[in-house]
Amino acid sequence: MADSIPVIDLQDFPGNTKKLMDASEEWGCFRIVNYESILPESLMHEMKAVVISLLELPYEIKKRNVDVIDGSGYRFPDRINPILEGFGLYDAASSEAVDAFCAQLDATPQQRSVNIREIIIRYNRAVYELSMDIGHKLGGGLGLTDVSFEKWPSNLRVNKYAFTPENIGSDGLRSHTDNSLLTILHEDEKFGGLEVMQRSGKLVQVEPCPRTMIVFLGDLAQVWSNGRFYNVKHRVLSKQAGIRITLGTFLLGPKEEVVEAPSELVTSDNPRHYVPFKFEDYWKSKMYKGYGGEALNPFRIV
Repeated sequence: MADSIPVIDLQDFPGNTKKLMDASEEWGCFRIVNYESILPESLMHEMKAVVISLLELPYEIKKRNVDVIDGSGYRFPDRINPILEGFGLYDAASSEAVDAFCAQLDATPQQRSVNIREIIIRYNRAVYELSMDIGHKLGGGLGLTDVSFEKWPSNLRVNKYAFTPENIGSDGLRSHTDNSLLTILHEDEKFGGLEVMQRSGKLVQVEPCPRTMIVFLGDLAQVWSNGRFYNVKHRVLSKQAGIRITLGTFLLGPKEEVVEAPSELVTSDNPRHYVPFKFEDYWKSKMYKGYGGEALNPFRIV
């Protein structure tokens, strides 16, 4: 089936508010267009070139990209998943975190002709601003007037999928829900393989579409919206030989405060679905309980 996920024009608000709410509740994902005032196409191309160059580094250098939180650092192909490789940058909008990341990978201005640090900082800050804008629009659609996610850090994940004729039909990334409030995916423009599952259970193939990005709503969106938003299950399937490279920026839970639905969304008809929890506790559950939304079960109010 051809890509049919909803398309949201970020410059058409409040006109697109109902469409955004419908997409968030039934699909848990949508395409965004007209974001260039925040994230120019030229910067996206620069960032793509940077991550390709970093993925070409020797293994001995790439493995220096260690975890800040579990699963946030370098991931190498292994026996369980020989297709996927990637690295990560926790608290991606922080210049200090970018400095540490660049030092790990010998990507400082003194060692490179291209100022990788500057490109990464500009890209991450633009995507973070985009996350804040989308979060504000989601809050507005729920009738909230005072929405802020400024204390919610983001995590950049760069994934490289090595699709070969031998592994066609295999999972590049197994079915899962994201650990985020929202995820902004900078797709590969040539290679597809992404599939999303609607709330109805219908599985839909998502083909590459240049000059757009995809937003997924994660587990934290379901909690924060008190069950209204759908934490979409999705996966990546190997469908053709080639190298697929994507950049995903995950807006994670706040470091100190709890994740909970605002009181305005808790009513007698829709009581609170989850107890307030810290992101760290949820993340430990995610590591041990499963990747398909099961991590929320310990916090669910029966």
